[in-house]
Amino acid sequence: MEDSQRSVILSGLGTFVPHKVVTNDELALHVETSDEWVRTRTGIAERRLAEPGQEVSQMGAEAARAALADAGLQATDIDAIVCATMTPELPFPATACLIQAELGLPRVPAFDISAACSGFLYGLDVVTRLVQSGAYKRVLLVGTEKMSSILDWEDRSTCVLFGDGAGACIVEAVDEPGVGIVDMILGADGSRTDLLHTPAGGSRLPASAETLAARQHYLRMSGKEVFKLAVKEMGAVANDLLERNGLTAADITCVIPHQANIRIIDALAARLELPLDRFLVNIDRYGNTSAASIPLALEEARRLGRFGSGDRILLAAFGAGLTWAGALLKWQ
Repeated sequence: MEDSQRSVILSGLGTFVPHKVVTNDELALHVETSDEWVRTRTGIAERRLAEPGQEVSQMGAEAARAALADAGLQATDIDAIVCATMTPELPFPATACLIQAELGLPRVPAFDISAACSGFLYGLDVVTRLVQSGAYKRVLLVGTEKMSSILDWEDRSTCVLFGDGAGACIVEAVDEPGVGIVDMILGADGSRTDLLHTPAGGSRLPASAETLAARQHYLRMSGKEVFKLAVKEMGAVANDLLERNGLTAADITCVIPHQANIRIIDALAARLELPLDRFLVNIDRYGNTSAASIPLALEEARRLGRFGSGDRILLAAFGAGLTWAGALLKWQ
């Protein structure tokens, strides 16, 4: 990341998850699965699902309000909104604009980023550069997902994996040197889009009776290939961040991995040669919440005292696109 006299920090964190908890046993009443099957393969015990009428923008706005309160700010202190989501409330306009309206923010720029499970870290890179440029003082970044809206509830290989929720942060510059966002790496491989995607609903295959009958509006995933690539790319981006900043894994106080599968997290821990207790793991309670995953885990880690001032934190994610991203933070 380019040199700057000012540091860019996350001055406020906030989250929101729906109240509705759905256990593996409850899912087993509707699809051929079991608590043992899901737990042993994924580490997931339950997930939160949005109620009818509980929308992506509303969840995002609740997380944003919590982040604003955490930072001691009002909505009117925000200069721009960026929303990371793969389940936008509408094809257009941007969900960020709907969040702006929910918060009552007047006329600040608002736009979405689509990088699936890497979306929050992609957004963090973008908003960091907006703030570093001096054009914006404080930017609100929201990761919000209603994954339940794109799942095929007859497909046991995917419907058990995901949950709904939102996380947000306030990004701003401070004069204190050497804290906040130290470095970030983003990557993508667009030649493997077939491994994780929703076939219909875009301009290639607009909604029709045929696409509905073929169930092409639901998420589809080649699980084994995605698993192997997630381990490879999350491990690579983590090691690259450490190497180019002259650090070793032992210098990291807390790792915040994307919560997709406990086996991926186990493999990442082995690759970094770190004990699992150095990782924040909450997939057992939330499942994979895509772009909300990293902020949900980051806020929980801070709340539990898993890191403090001066500690280094490593974030890593992998998602559809295929995309991957990593971030190195030194907590302020």
